[in-house]
Amino acid sequence: MNKVLKEKIMEAFSSVLPITVIVLVISVFLVPMPAGTILMFMVGAALLIIGMGFFSLGADMAMMPMGEGIGIQLTRSKSLFLILFISFIMGVIITIAEPDLQVLARLVPSVPPMALILTVAVGVGIFLLIAVLRTLLKIPLSVLLIIFYIIVFGLAWFTPANFIPVAFDSGGVTTGPITVPFILAMGVGVASIRSDKNSQDDSFGLVALCSVGPILAVMLLGIFYHPTGANIASHVAPHVETSRDVVKSFVRELPIYTKEVLTALGAIVVFFVIFQIVSRRYKKHQLVRIGVGFVYTFIGLVVFLTGVNVGFIPVGQLVGSQLGAAPFRWILVPLGMVIGYFIVAAEPAVHVLNKQVEEISSGAISQKVMNRGLSIGMAIALGITMVRILTGIHLMWILIPGYAFALILTFFVPKIFTGIAFDSGGVCSGPMTSTFLLPLAMGTCEGAGRDLMLNAFGIVAMVAMTPLIIIQLLGLVYGRRVKPAEVAAEAVLSAEAAGEIIEFDNETDNETDVSDSEEEPAHE
Repeated sequence: MNKVLKEKIMEAFSSVLPITVIVLVISVFLVPMPAGTILMFMVGAALLIIGMGFFSLGADMAMMPMGEGIGIQLTRSKSLFLILFISFIMGVIITIAEPDLQVLARLVPSVPPMALILTVAVGVGIFLLIAVLRTLLKIPLSVLLIIFYIIVFGLAWFTPANFIPVAFDSGGVTTGPITVPFILAMGVGVASIRSDKNSQDDSFGLVALCSVGPILAVMLLGIFYHPTGANIASHVAPHVETSRDVVKSFVRELPIYTKEVLTALGAIVVFFVIFQIVSRRYKKHQLVRIGVGFVYTFIGLVVFLTGVNVGFIPVGQLVGSQLGAAPFRWILVPLGMVIGYFIVAAEPAVHVLNKQVEEISSGAISQKVMNRGLSIGMAIALGITMVRILTGIHLMWILIPGYAFALILTFFVPKIFTGIAFDSGGVCSGPMTSTFLLPLAMGTCEGAGRDLMLNAFGIVAMVAMTPLIIIQLLGLVYGRRVKPAEVAAEAVLSAEAAGEIIEFDNETDNETDVSDSEEEPAHE
C-alpha cells in the first residue's frame, strides 16, 4: 500500500474511532439495537475510514493544486469580466457537484429538487464572483459579511417560517468535501498574486461568502414557491440476518453513489481539461499527478458516501427517535455535545482546512489548535440544537444574537482569523452532519412530537454558526500573545535601520559596549 495513503487511512481511523465507540456504548446502555443494525453500522464505519483516507490523499494531489492554479491564472488575466465570469461558472459547477446538496434536495420535496439545486448553485456562483472581487480590490471581509448578513436577516421577515431553517442549512451543505478543497486553494491562489502585507489575511474568506449566497437564494425561492411543508422520508435500517445480507445492502447502494460522484467530478474534470488546453499551465508530470488524484478522490467519495448513507443514517434516526420519546430525553443534550465534539474530526473537509491554516500561518496556528476549537464549537452547536428541539425554540432566536456577536468580534480579532472562522463554519457542516446529525435531529423530533421542518432542519445552521465565535475568540487570545512580540520585532527593525544595537535584557551593558567601541580607535 502507498505509504502516504496508509498514513491518511490511519489518521481517518483515529478520527472515526471515537464516534464509533460512542454509538456502540449508546446501543448497549441506552438504545438496544438489533445485531444486524450494529453490524451495518460497523461496516459503514470501516468504509468511512477507507473513504476518508483516499479522499484526503486525492484532495492533496488534485483538488488543491487545481484550485490554486486556476486562482493564480485567473488573476493574471487583464480582463476583469473574464475573471468574474469564470469564477461564477466554477461556483455553479462545483456546487452542482456537491453530494450534500443532493441529500438536502431530496429531503425538501415541497420544492422540485432540481429547482433547489440550481438556485443554490447560482447563489454560490454569484458569491464566489464577489469573493474573488473582494480579494482583488482589497475590501475588508468583515464589511461585506456585516452587509450581507443584515440583508439575510432582513429578508428572513418575508420568508415562510418553516422554510427559514432549510435556507440556512443550504448555506452549510454547499461547502462540503468537493467544494471546500477547491475554493480554499483558489483563495490562496488569488491572494498570492498580491504582494502587499495583507494578502495572507485575504487568502481565507471565500468559503465564508459562498455560504451566504445559498441562504439568500433559497430564501428568495421560498418566498416565490410558498412551501407549506415537506414529506420527509424515514430512514429505516434494512432487516439483515447474515453477513451476506449486510454485503448485499451496501452493494445495492454502491452504484447510486458511484453515479452521483462520477457526475459531480465529471463536470469538474471537463472544466479542468478546457482550462488546461487554454492556459497550458500544468506540465505533463503535474497532469499525471492530478489525474491520479482525481481517481483517489473518486474512490474516496464513493466509498465514504456509501458507508455513511447505508450504515450511519438509520442508526442516527433510530437513536434520536428512541431517546426523544424516552422519559429521560434530556440526556440528549450532554450526549449531543459529546457526539458533536468527536464527530467534527470525521468531516473530510475539516482536515483540508486545518492543513491549509497551518501552512498559511507558517505553523503559528496548528492543526491541533484548530481541531480543538472546532470540536468545542460543534459540541456547543449540538447541545443548543437538542435544547431547541426539546423546547421548540424558534431558530431565529438563536441565530440572530449568535451572528450579531460573531460579526462584532470581527472588529477585534486579527483579520486572518475572521476569514478562518467564517470559512470553518461552512467546513464543519459536511457529510457527517447531513448523514448522521440531521437524521439524529429528525429522529429526536419524531420522538418528542416536534415539527420536522421547523425543528429538525436548522441543525446545519447551528453547526455552521458556533465555530465563527469559537475560532474568533481563539484569535483574540492569539492576538494578545503575538502583539508584544510584533512590537519588539518592529523596535529591533527600526533600530537596525538607524544603525543602532539594542538588547532588551540589559540596557546599561548596551551603553557601556557602545561607548567602549567608540573609544577603541583613539587607543590605536
